[in-house]
Amino acid sequence: MHEVRVVLPGHLRTIAKVTGEVAVAVGAPVTQRAVLDALEADLPALRGLIRDRATGRRRPFVRFFACEEDLSHEDPDAALPDRVSRGEEPFIVLGAMAGG
Repeated sequence: MHEVRVVLPGHLRTIAKVTGEVAVAVGAPVTQRAVLDALEADLPALRGLIRDRATGRRRPFVRFFACEEDLSHEDPDAALPDRVSRGEEPFIVLGAMAGG
């Protein structure tokens, strides 16, 4: 098992009643889907807020980053960077903004 660090935006931390980073245990391979599955299992209040419950797709205005890369449009079953799976870098869930 890998301990993956997850950074959530403030409003999701409030809903989940957590502060700071969250650590989740993820088996290999460490993917977006595996991290989000573990996060939702540990913090059920987040189910349906990051991903659509029916389709499993990322919600609009939610972005994923790791190692300074935007992974929002990557295959959810693609392996995350090794530095994330080793716990050296966090997987970041970020609320995007729109408007002008």
